[in-house]
Amino acid sequence: MLTEFNLIERFFNRQQASGQLTLGIGDDAAVIAPDPGAELVVATDAIVNGIHFPVYTPPHAIGYRSLAVNLSDLAAMGAVPRWASLALCLPDADTEWLEQFADGFFDLADIFNVSLIGGDTVSGPLMASVTVHGEVGKGMAVTRSGANEGDGIYVTGHPGDAVAGRLVEGTNDADHYLADRFLYPVPRVMEGQALRNVASAMIDISDGLHADLGHVLNQSGLGAELDVAALPLSNELRSSVGREQAQAMALTGGDDYELCFTVPDEHQSQLQELVDSFDCAVTRIGTCVATEESEAVWRLGQNIYQVPDSGFEHFSDEGQEEAL
Repeated sequence: MLTEFNLIERFFNRQQASGQLTLGIGDDAAVIAPDPGAELVVATDAIVNGIHFPVYTPPHAIGYRSLAVNLSDLAAMGAVPRWASLALCLPDADTEWLEQFADGFFDLADIFNVSLIGGDTVSGPLMASVTVHGEVGKGMAVTRSGANEGDGIYVTGHPGDAVAGRLVEGTNDADHYLADRFLYPVPRVMEGQALRNVASAMIDISDGLHADLGHVLNQSGLGAELDVAALPLSNELRSSVGREQAQAMALTGGDDYELCFTVPDEHQSQLQELVDSFDCAVTRIGTCVATEESEAVWRLGQNIYQVPDSGFEHFSDEGQEEAL
């Protein structure tokens, strides 16, 4: 019988060197020492079976996603990932499932040199909760509240792909591509770090571009004028669902884990130099404006575009329905 401590030792106790780790797995708590002059950036996200991923999701992808969604939060702050802890709730101790889950988790952790330093395993409905710790120079973290009037609004990658990937059931190359974008989102960690001295505000896209941009506008006390036609829609998304539905998915879909950020005019040339080194597209979609209400106004041609009901809310009627 696989006990909790056997499980941890067999699948998760990997000796990794990352930052100033004084004491890792094996004690009541980990001991870490941030680099001199650095500030800790800490984020926690949980992914729950049937809500954040379908019940048929491969365990390798669940392990990968459990870390990816958290690294995306560090990316949005411009932080360097260092350590992670994992709380894993399991219906049973299936060794094959655990091996694949751990492989997915560490496949991503190894890319960014993240050490797993502790956590917990319990019995119950399938859920993985990860806490990540990153470092950023003192006062260098990029927040949601720094945007200013006239700043350009940008987005990385191709929003909308992930939600389509969760919904498509086809077998062609486009559908496979979209499914992979949902199962294996790419946290824009290196891009976030590069944008520290360029972006005035930044957020990652987890609940939908329109909803998440709204958080930046609310905290910055601004509105925005945006162009639906400028949305960077992938060829795969347009071929799978059509342009009109693709635009709606790009604005409201969520699960993209791309970055949405604002850039002042004086940093535009610096941004263009950075973009050449990025592994993803960067697209300007609008401009921050001064308004009495922090409202994002989308236009399609000369007309105002009415954004469909957007953004996932766990305790809304839709969220409750999805959880059932």
